[in-house]
Order: sequence, then structure tokens, then C-alpha cells
Amino acid sequence: MKPLPMVHLSEEALREKEAKYCSFGDTVHYSPVPKFFKNCEGSFLYDREDKPYLDLQMWYSAVNFGYRNQTIIDALKAQLDRLPQLACQYLHEEKVLVSEKLALECLRAFGLEGRIQFNVGGAQAIEDSMKLVRNATGKSQFMAFTGGYHGRTLGASEITSSYRYRRRFGHFSNRAHFVPFPYCYRCPYGKTLDSCDYYCVNQVERLFETEYNSFWDTKANEAEFVAFYIEPVQATGGYIIPPPEYFSRLQKILKERKILLVDDEIQMGFFRTGKFWALEHFGVQPDIVVFGKAMTNGLNPISGVWAKEALISPEKFPPGSTHSTFSSNPLGTAATLATLLWIEQQHYEKKVMESGAYFLRQIEILKTRHKTIGDVSGLGLALRIEVTKSDRFTPDRALADKIFEAGLAGGIPSSRGPMGLVLDIGGHYKNVFTLAPALDITTDEIDLGIELLDSLFTSCTDSK
Repeated sequence: MKPLPMVHLSEEALREKEAKYCSFGDTVHYSPVPKFFKNCEGSFLYDREDKPYLDLQMWYSAVNFGYRNQTIIDALKAQLDRLPQLACQYLHEEKVLVSEKLALECLRAFGLEGRIQFNVGGAQAIEDSMKLVRNATGKSQFMAFTGGYHGRTLGASEITSSYRYRRRFGHFSNRAHFVPFPYCYRCPYGKTLDSCDYYCVNQVERLFETEYNSFWDTKANEAEFVAFYIEPVQATGGYIIPPPEYFSRLQKILKERKILLVDDEIQMGFFRTGKFWALEHFGVQPDIVVFGKAMTNGLNPISGVWAKEALISPEKFPPGSTHSTFSSNPLGTAATLATLLWIEQQHYEKKVMESGAYFLRQIEILKTRHKTIGDVSGLGLALRIEVTKSDRFTPDRALADKIFEAGLAGGIPSSRGPMGLVLDIGGHYKNVFTLAPALDITTDEIDLGIELLDSLFTSCTDSK
């Protein structure tokens, strides 16, 4: 059989069709003129005219290991030829081996035995984690952080602090109780880390001091809230890195109140921060870990949950407790297995920490050249640039948007010729560039990124 012919339409024709037939309900139209791309390689995307764009966000960390990573692609192709389709009610080798590797990573990192449950996306895995919590506790009241993001399905949006994701759709269950994330640059309590003695953690502890705070029944020795959803480094909230003792102090409070700790690693897992799990930096043991994005290096929408044996044993979480048609599909598990094998050969802990330290030094130098950069920080290759007014504090969302759009417009002068720059904007005030480059980014590519950022900050600030 001959292959189906490829149709190549002009960009103008495609835009007309997109405007008529595509829903605007996803995030494509956050940009007034959505960008078309047609090729990719390593750290670069290419538009329909083959113009290069250095990507410093890598599909929100879904492509940690570079575009068109041939090793992972070859494994996916081999699976296509061998067993491309299989209902998830049956077993195949890759599912078992991936489960073993991920469970052993949690055993290594946290010293805990557990099992893996697969699903098809980060929000869906969050939903599965909610089932695990409800099933184990019989309750559905959760805690989470302001600025936290866990997805936009009905259940996940209840523990995501942005009201705009819930406003038009009502409540699925009970909205989480949100507490301030330890955002030291913009401390919600007006404190400084050198003298606050972790005031933010103490405020969480105070919630349980008396029954009249509504969190704790002293007579029953029981909390109303049964799980706390965290991101070790707040991702969409602006790549905010908590102070070193925050999570260990928080977990002490949660353990005393028998509240489960659910670790959302969807963006930060798989060595984005220089550790396999970002929570490893903070010496904390989670009860549940949720992961996705980088599992297949962006080649298949698969995600998963690890939970402690007591929460997910066959007796506690029996067959049929959750299901998705494509949850452990053979293409996704094969790509995940190839990704995990790739990771084992790369020495990412050393590589990411070294590249991240170099990148952070360069953006610290960039900050000295631009008064509109208020704060920079990073953990591994999760880096942030907070865009502000010239007082280095007042958020400047308009300037961040302008730089973002100028990067996508392309044609930025550079030592490599005209270039585009792909960025992502996050943060509590939508004024933070959250940098998530490929984990194999080279020093030359980091220097190129700094050169492009320098040019954009200069041109966009001068033209305001």
C-alpha cells in the first residue's frame, strides 16, 4: 500500500482553517499570533521557513533529553514494529520493567516500598492520587499551596490555587485549603529568611493549635484535612525554590497530624533539578509521588503515581479502582523504558548541577546589566528570571509579555545570525521567565541564550 500523500498548505491557509475549526479553549491562543513550527533538533525548534529558535522551556520539561533524541525514538519505532497496541487489561514486558525501575527509584530516594499506577497525563495521575487518598482515609479535604498548579481537570483544579481554572465550571468536590508557599523574595508575611525562623511553617502549625481553627478535633485526635499536595520547586508558580529546612519542618507537622504528603513531580522529576526526584534535595519522605511529562521525552502522553505499599497494595486498591484505555499503553511504556535506560547512562546529577550553576552565574551577570530583572535563582536546570520595574521588585507583566512575543517573532541578532527564542512565563504575577532547557544543553547554547535574553531585555525595555 502506498503511503498517504502529504498536504502542504500555506501558513495563511492554515491560519484561516485553524481560526474556523480549532477550539480556542486550550492555551495556544494565549499568544495573539500563535506560532507554527515544523521541525526540531536538540535544543532547537524550526519554523516553516527553517529559521531556528533556541528553546529554553522544552515543552514545560516534557523534552528534558532533547528534541528527536534518536535513542528513545528508535525504541519507540521498534515497539511499533513489535507490539504497537494492546488493551491495558493485558500485560506486556515494558509495563512491568518500567514499574520496577520507578518503584526502585523511590525505594532508593525515600527508603520506602511501593507500587506504580499509570495514566495518560499529569492531571489524570493527580486524579488517581486523589482516589488513593480518599480510599485510604475516607475523606476528601486537602491542603495545597498558593501558586501551586496540579492540572485543569475538575478534581485537579480543586487543589490548584488559581480560581480562574474553576470559575466557570463549579466545584467537583471541596476546594483545598491553600497556605502560602515559602516565596522568600516576596514573603507574604514581610519577613526575611535570616531572621524569620521559618515563620511560614509556624503559621501552618498554628492551624492545629485549637479546635476553633477548624483543622483539628482534639478529642478525636483527628485532622479534617487528610493530604497536603506539594511541588518541591513550585513550577507554574514561578520556579520558586523553598528554603532548605522548609519541607522537613512541614513534614514533622503533617506526620503529627496523620496528614499524607503528596509530592507532585510532574514538571520537576527526572533530573530537572539535578536529582531524579526534586524532593530528594530536601530530605523528606512522601506518601505518594505523581509524575509525567519527561517520562517519554514528549513522545507519548503517559504519566503515573507511586504510592506506599500500605496505600496501594492489591488488598487496599483492588482491580478496577481506576482505569484509562491508554494508561499503560505499550508505546508509552516502551518510550519510558528507553528514557530510563538513557538516564542511567548520562550522569545527569553531575551534568545538570554543573550546567545549572554555570547558567545561573550568567543570568546573575545579566541581572547586573538590566534593572528590570528583580530576582534570579535556580536549582539544577530549573532557573527563574523575575521581570520587574526598574525598582527590581514591582512585577512587570507587560514587559515579560513583550519579551516573550519578541522571542517568538524571531530575527533576534546573535553571533549565530538571526535567531528566535522560546520562553515560558509563569509566576504568581505572570512576570517570571521559567527556564527549563534541555538537560544536555551545551555551554555554547547557554551563552547563546544569555546573548538573546540580553538583546531582548535591551530592545524591549528601550521601546517601552
